[in-house]
Amino acid sequence: MVHNNIALKKGIIIAILVTITFACKNKKNTKKLSEATIVKDSLKTALTFYSSFDNGVDADFSLGDAHMYTVPNRKAIDSAKVGLHKPDISIQQERGKYGSGIVFTERSSGNIYYPSKDNIAYKVKNWSGAISFWLNLDPEKDLKPGYCDPIQITDVSYNDAAIWVDFTKENPRDFRLGVIGDRNIWNPNPEGPDNENPIFNERLVGVKNPPFGSNQWTHILINFSNLNTANGKATFYLNGKQMGVRKNIDTPFTWELSKSNIYLGLGYIGVMDDLSIYNRNLSDTEITVLYSLENGVQSILTTQ
Repeated sequence: MVHNNIALKKGIIIAILVTITFACKNKKNTKKLSEATIVKDSLKTALTFYSSFDNGVDADFSLGDAHMYTVPNRKAIDSAKVGLHKPDISIQQERGKYGSGIVFTERSSGNIYYPSKDNIAYKVKNWSGAISFWLNLDPEKDLKPGYCDPIQITDVSYNDAAIWVDFTKENPRDFRLGVIGDRNIWNPNPEGPDNENPIFNERLVGVKNPPFGSNQWTHILINFSNLNTANGKATFYLNGKQMGVRKNIDTPFTWELSKSNIYLGLGYIGVMDDLSIYNRNLSDTEITVLYSLENGVQSILTTQ
């Protein structure tokens, strides 16, 4: 009888310990889930534009015009057509990081874009934001000779109040972030091509041997803060890791907002997916969560 009591007590103690252990684990798991939900909610609140390319070319979410437009060239904006009208660019199922992706197969004339107005929270003073997307390509095998900008946001050109990423013009190709202010301020007396100008190159954040490859997805995050002040800053992330930063950006970014556009695939050959834009710079935690989302930004939109 004594032995039975001892065994019973031991069993009760073990049961209590097991219960406590599971309770602690559940508490930790609940805390992690809660923290992840908070971060997703903060990203959702900051979101101004999102295109998954799963439902065609129009944005899934936008505070501005959701339509994609096609133009023969930048100077022909009055000839813009709603939709995708370039045979070398298509939406293809199961080609994206998450579902469908937008596939660029040739380097050709003409441009596609989304309007910047309201899709980017541009400010004439103290402007901050973030741009996120995924790319899949082997730069050395897929790209044709010449500079290539998977994304370029500007009202004029790459060298005048523009934010972009590009691959350099020949192999081995560097991957670069450009945050370039008003040209008449940084280069008032131009001589020769701007993209060969040392003053221009000082304004770039470059990455040598970037992590791209065949059938390999790479996440790109452009984080910028306090532009149009004396203390502007831009930080470049690849696959959730900070790759470089440019500080003390004091050159103004002056846009005629109605002419500013989010151009995609300038000279680019490869796949793009899950493009999202935010109205403030993101924290390291938010960038990590964004990079790690199992189903992309769509999972942020579906949070309650």
